[in-house]
Amino acid sequence: MAQALWLQNFIAVYSELSTDNLMSLEKIYHPDIEFVDPIHRVHGLTALLDYFTHLYQQLLSCDFVIEHVLEGEREAAVYWTMTFCHKRLNGAAPISVQGHSRLHSKDNKVVYHRDYLDVGAMLYEHIPLLGGIVSAIKRRAAK
Repeated sequence: MAQALWLQNFIAVYSELSTDNLMSLEKIYHPDIEFVDPIHRVHGLTALLDYFTHLYQQLLSCDFVIEHVLEGEREAAVYWTMTFCHKRLNGAAPISVQGHSRLHSKDNKVVYHRDYLDVGAMLYEHIPLLGGIVSAIKRRAAK
């Protein structure tokens, strides 16, 4: 079965997403988009574009590799690895985080997008002092 057009568009945009082409998000998101990640909840396309603009201003680079896709009727789960370089994290060296996105479509665009990822691996472990504490907690929990 071929992927739905909205899902093909989503994968294409995220495979090429950068600070130079954030407006391409308008092609894939519905005006009533609800976007949720472990740190934020954003409603509406304008708010989402503002969120991404602010987020990407802190990044030197950000790449998504789509690894697996599960598709149902008007919904999908997209599994990915994000590798990014942040101006103030990890000495601006690359950080890779695996996660997945739950997507729902309406009018051939994404109307609901929820990201699931380890915020510790993405952020907290790379903040001086806090990173050591988070790593120690993870080691202890694994015992």
